[in-house]
This record gives sequence, structure tokens and C-alpha cells, in this order.
Amino acid sequence: MKKTVRKKKKKTDEILIEVYPSIPRRLFALSSLLVLGLFSIHFALIRSEGEIGAKLAVLAFGIGVLWVADRVRRATSGSLQLTKDTLRHSSGEVLTSVDNIRNLDRGVFAYKPSSGFLLRLEERGVRRWEPGLWWCTGRRVGVGGVVSAPQAKAMAELLVHMLAERDASA
Repeated sequence: MKKTVRKKKKKTDEILIEVYPSIPRRLFALSSLLVLGLFSIHFALIRSEGEIGAKLAVLAFGIGVLWVADRVRRATSGSLQLTKDTLRHSSGEVLTSVDNIRNLDRGVFAYKPSSGFLLRLEERGVRRWEPGLWWCTGRRVGVGGVVSAPQAKAMAELLVHMLAERDASA
């Protein structure tokens, strides 16, 4: 009989908290974008009067909105995971390491996604946008959008605690 040996996960790969998109928020975002895109395309194709340039602009707008809707659909099919060392997407893509986070902002007037928080980084991140879940531009990472507000708040609290421990030991 053959004995199978399972590799143990590193302690740093253990997921401390995971944030999922909220189903009602996701459905609302997708349906709003689909209705706007389809209505724009319908308006551009059905209306007989008007300039051809305006019709093409409205048609291009409708197609663009449908493209964004598809991006939202694909982006919100995953989740965000916080481990002891990294904040990553469920696909394995690392948003940032915990050591790279300078501070966390979740105030009312912070430039952050809905129901989320903003991370300020020490080093620049890769410019990326996953609509409805997260974005990164320069030294800022915004987490939120269609995510569950209580889960995002819990992740922010845990990150604040981890950053306080890191700063206290330094």
C-alpha cells in the first residue's frame, strides 16, 4: 500500500480573512451596467433622426459600458485574501505585501472605493484596476466596491492590528 505524503502549507500562506463580493451589490452593479449599455445601443440603432456621428458616439458608449460590465463580472468572481505576509486575489495575484503598507485609511472623506478602505504603500505598485473589487495606482491600493461591507471592515481592522504590531516591534 502506497503512503501519500501531503505537503504542509507554510504558516505564512494561511488565510487570516477573506473578503467576497456581496451578491446583491454585484447583481445591482451588473444589472445597472447591462441596462445602461443595452439602452444606449438600442437608442443608437433605433432612432432614425440625428447625425451619424452622434449615433456612432452613443453606440461606442454602449459597447464600452458592456465591456466594463464584463470586466466587473470577471473581477468579482474571485475574492481577496489576507495572509500574514500578503494581500492577494484568490487567483494568487499579490496586491501588496504587508511590509509594504505604510498606513490604512478608511475615513469618510478618504478617496476609497465604496464599503472599502485605502492602503498607502511604501513602494509603487503595479497600476491595475479590477472594477468592483480593487484598484492600484502608484502608491495607493483601494479595496472595495461590491464587496461585503462587514467583511471589508473586519479585514481593515485586522490590517490595522497587524500594522500596529509591526510598528511596535520595529
